[in-house]
Amino acid sequence: MDTREKYQHYVNTSFIAAVEPVVVASAHGATLVDEQGASYIDCFAGIAVVNAGHCHPEVIAAARRQMDMLVHCCSYVYYVPSVADFAERLATVTPGRLQKTFFGNSGAEAIEGALRLAKAYTGRSEFIALQGSFHGRTSATLSVSGNSARKRRGGPYLPGVAFAPMPYRYRCRYCQGASSCTLACADAVEDAIQFASADDVAAFIAEPVMGEGGIIVPPEGYFARVKEILARRNILFIADEVQCGFGRTGRLFAIEHYHVEPDIMCMAKGIADGFPLSAFIAPPAIADAFRPGEHLSTFGGNPVSCAAALANLEVMLRDDLPGRAARLGEIALERLHGMQRTHPLIGDVRGVGLMIGVELVSDRTAKIPAAKEATEVRRLSRERGVLVGVGGLYGNVIRIQPPLVISEDELGHALAVLDEALTQIEQTASVPPLH
Repeated sequence: MDTREKYQHYVNTSFIAAVEPVVVASAHGATLVDEQGASYIDCFAGIAVVNAGHCHPEVIAAARRQMDMLVHCCSYVYYVPSVADFAERLATVTPGRLQKTFFGNSGAEAIEGALRLAKAYTGRSEFIALQGSFHGRTSATLSVSGNSARKRRGGPYLPGVAFAPMPYRYRCRYCQGASSCTLACADAVEDAIQFASADDVAAFIAEPVMGEGGIIVPPEGYFARVKEILARRNILFIADEVQCGFGRTGRLFAIEHYHVEPDIMCMAKGIADGFPLSAFIAPPAIADAFRPGEHLSTFGGNPVSCAAALANLEVMLRDDLPGRAARLGEIALERLHGMQRTHPLIGDVRGVGLMIGVELVSDRTAKIPAAKEATEVRRLSRERGVLVGVGGLYGNVIRIQPPLVISEDELGHALAVLDEALTQIEQTASVPPLH
């Protein structure tokens, strides 16, 4: 059997509509190579994971050194240098008073731990989350996810969660007709607390940039307004940086764009450039709310992953990968906005840094989601040697989230391929022309 046949027989992928027909043999930088030797420009980065690039030599070397000394001993039963070193470094680069870190293995584990910590610290049991959000696939994280497509056939979910409207400017129901954003979506958080909770809210949880929801970038001032609401009621703010953190948006952490300080911050994906690791960090007063026996992770804070993560962070800071993401993101957004003026399929272009969404619609006036066309764009792009993601609440958003080390030429070629794919589809699809 070849690799694809083994997947069909032995790997459970029934939850995937279709696995991309690429058998990956190797990867370096922003390039994937299949078993036939064909190369692909990777504009999805393993779902925004390998921010410093595939197989970065310094990250690999750090992991190899650690593997020669120690792979596992449980980092919460014994003291481990690489764990302590990375935790110390995180405390110096994360916003404000965030200082003490708990390490896990996945984004969902980080979110679930943060929810537990918020309950322990506040003595309260409820949460406010956003419609359209996604925080993981465990029961607890799906309970605070406002995405029905991800939640189907998995309930009942945990009680005590109320949802506020997502800050989705392209499809906003509040500001239609207004000359500018009124931040009514932020004020709606207070309505959710007041009318949809039992006044026992421990925390509000949100992604500073919503990834699975379709690369939704909240308007300027959104989180400042929400923080004012939370402060009046002594409610914590949990920032979910699992997908948007570690340089992807042009800042080391996306919440920095909004100049507010979270009370707990969750990290994963780009934290270790592909090695499995997650974390949530809080000020000492909050972090120390856990009592003995209330939390643990056998593999959390794996020494090899922490060594890789520390090297990854140092590379990111030394080479200013966040700044690189900001610069390349501006170039990409400018070009995509130009494409929007010529392609009727493009309803909206949005993003920050190298976290970009292109929302396709079959009718701009009615904003009808073009999910089939988005899937076709992905196929045509792949056939031309470019890998992109597809997501969003309606499955109609092209996701451009490459490694931050992608070259300007590689990014330019990828956008040219996207342009070609859209042109080919529009020649055969029934899309109203631009006026």
